Amino acid sequence: MGGAGRDGFRIKYRYQKIDAFAGPGSGGNPAACVYLEQGQSISPAGMQKIATEHKGFVSEVVFCTPRGGSTYRLQYYSAECEVAFCGHGTIACASQLIKDADLQDPEIWIETGKGKSKVLNRVKSADAVYIAAPPPRYIPHSLAPSEIADALGIEISAIHAGYPVEIIDAGLRTLIVPIAALDGILSMRPDEQRLKACSIANNFDIAAVFSRETARPGSKLRTRVFAPRFGYLEDPATGSGNAAIGCYMLKHGMWDGAPISIEQNGLRANPNLVKLMVDGGAVFFGGGAALRIDGSYFLGG
Repeated sequence: MGGAGRDGFRIKYRYQKIDAFAGPGSGGNPAACVYLEQGQSISPAGMQKIATEHKGFVSEVVFCTPRGGSTYRLQYYSAECEVAFCGHGTIACASQLIKDADLQDPEIWIETGKGKSKVLNRVKSADAVYIAAPPPRYIPHSLAPSEIADALGIEISAIHAGYPVEIIDAGLRTLIVPIAALDGILSMRPDEQRLKACSIANNFDIAAVFSRETARPGSKLRTRVFAPRFGYLEDPATGSGNAAIGCYMLKHGMWDGAPISIEQNGLRANPNLVKLMVDGGAVFFGGGAALRIDGSYFLGG
């Protein structure tokens, strides 16, 4: 792909800004991708510096290193910290890797802090890739409904009493909160610092709310995902958060694993679209990605 080179005292890397999960009329979720050649590296401090410089421009920066064959190492940083796994960043990077190299392989592999995951190449047939979410972990919690409602800035009555609140790690520790109605999802305006304090105190990474009431016929759920621990309030389109919700639905008999579409964001008419399916017992999240910027990033000097 034409990665790192030198320009005086600066090192030049291939760089792209890519929007993942964009739907008709929606902007998706932006990620920046920095590509390293085999044998090249950037220190953790250097990665964090780059990601911090992107605050307000993208949610996360993905650093991609080829491992040989069809395997790539991905590392993720937000403006605040390293992130163990980033679904939309993986969709963005994997989709563009396949397009740029015109890869015909039906699958490629990624290595992350959560292990090795399969990527299904559906770029030619559906302009999408599907990522296997890490195996889920179900984590006990002692959060009271009043504490959850306070952190989200909602009334307790907005929480659906027929489903439990759970924490599931399918890439990130996700607090999953069922909401009774679509209007309750769309009107939600959490205080960033209050929700961040709750997430730190209760050791979850992101909060994902869902409603079975949707704006589009054929959608399974409407979701929103909040991630103040990573330096921003809301993630407009999320792989790991929706994968955790997929695991939740399987556990509670709400889904049979067949392909579904999930609406995500706070806009009634123009949601981002995240696809889920089960293959070989694993939950896969998928979607397309749109390349917005293609150029170089200069580090140092």
